[in-house]
This record gives sequence, structure tokens and C-alpha cells, in this order.
Amino acid sequence: MKTPAYRFLIAAAFLISSIISAQNVQAQATQKHVDQKLYNTILHMDSVCFDAYNNHDIQTLKKVFSENLEFYHDLGGLTNYEQNIQAFERIFVQNKVSGMKRELVKGSLEVYPIKDYGAIEVGVHRFTHVENGQQVVGLMKFLHVWQFKNNEWKITRIISYDH
Repeated sequence: MKTPAYRFLIAAAFLISSIISAQNVQAQATQKHVDQKLYNTILHMDSVCFDAYNNHDIQTLKKVFSENLEFYHDLGGLTNYEQNIQAFERIFVQNKVSGMKRELVKGSLEVYPIKDYGAIEVGVHRFTHVENGQQVVGLMKFLHVWQFKNNEWKITRIISYDH
């Protein structure tokens, strides 16, 4: 014979299971379609770009950014390709020993296709460096527009915000 406590546990387990199943169905229904191949491609290109940044590899950065680059920064305004390459060169010289690096915040990446053009990459990145003996960490939001042209992926637009 099953005790009232046993029946209560079975009922509670069923209720919890039903709630979790309903939440999973709701989450799946609200998720946008993800093109996994495109997502993986842009994730790879993001790592190419920022491995170059972290390793002060200006030549690779020149290849990843389009020559018609527009970089919109909430605090710094609008800059172009040449201005950004020069800024990276200055930053790399000034930060040879600061340990400056950029990391994509895990779980923050979103990728959306742009028909007949490329993709939009949205995420959060963490920049770290040592200043006056203290580690400085900043989290910022970004949006990159990637163009696929001549069998190459290049960033044509950057929006960096929430500084």
C-alpha cells in the first residue's frame, strides 16, 4: 500500500517534470533559427580577428577588416580603416607588456545571416590589461557586419557600445 507521503512525492515529481517540459517547449518555440554552419564560420572569423589582436598581428588585422570599414564607437565616434590600423599600431606599441587581450564572453555570441551579403555578429567581449599593477577588466557590447566577397570574410562595420 502506498502511503500519502509516497503519493505526494510522485505527484510533486510529475508536476516538476511537467513544468520543466513546458519551459523547454516554450524556450524552443521562442528561439530563432540558427544556421549552425554560418554560426561556426563567424565564430571562427571572430577568433581569427581577435587572436591577431591579442598577438599584436597587424598584418592579419589588415586582412580581416575591409578597406571601407566604418567603426562606430559610442565614446570615440566614427573612424575608418586607416584610422583603425594606425590606432591598433599605437595600442600595440603602448601595450607591449600590459597583457592586453580580448575574449569573447562565452554564450554571448549571436549570428544572423544577411541575404546576398554576409552576416551580423552580436556579442559581448571582455578586454583585460594590467595598469598600475592592477588587472583592469571591461565588458563591452559589439556588433560586427561581415561581408563574404571573393571567397573571403571581412568586417565592414563595427559598432562598439556600452562602455
